[in-house]
Amino acid sequence: MQIAGIDLYVNHPVLAIGSTEWIPTTLALNNEPAAACDTHLIVRVQAQTVLVKVRIFQDHDDSNGQGRDMEGLSMVFDGRLLLSDGRLVVGDVVGESRFTTSLLGMPGRRRVRVSVDDAQGWARAVDIVIIAETM
Repeated sequence: MQIAGIDLYVNHPVLAIGSTEWIPTTLALNNEPAAACDTHLIVRVQAQTVLVKVRIFQDHDDSNGQGRDMEGLSMVFDGRLLLSDGRLVVGDVVGESRFTTSLLGMPGRRRVRVSVDDAQGWARAVDIVIIAETM
């Protein structure tokens, strides 16, 4: 089920997804389309030229995204993120644009899948699927 859809104008070509806590300064893309730590994931996106379209879905089971139009998107991350207060933040790493959802419920570790329209590193569309399991 889609729980949010946002268009972000980002000033920096890195989109951050994760906890409301500070992003570790050691988290770096290193020429990859995405990189993650325990609490955050960063994705390379187009900056200052287009709105980046972000859709957030919540799955209540491990259905691999069935029922969503995922055609043309490539998965760049499938792992777990610790959301210490149960909220998910999506935004520009410099904090100019950001969106926070509290629709996820209890704090804990969540399985997250992220797919983008350009896995080579300049995404304009990002789909985030949060699996309802917590650990």
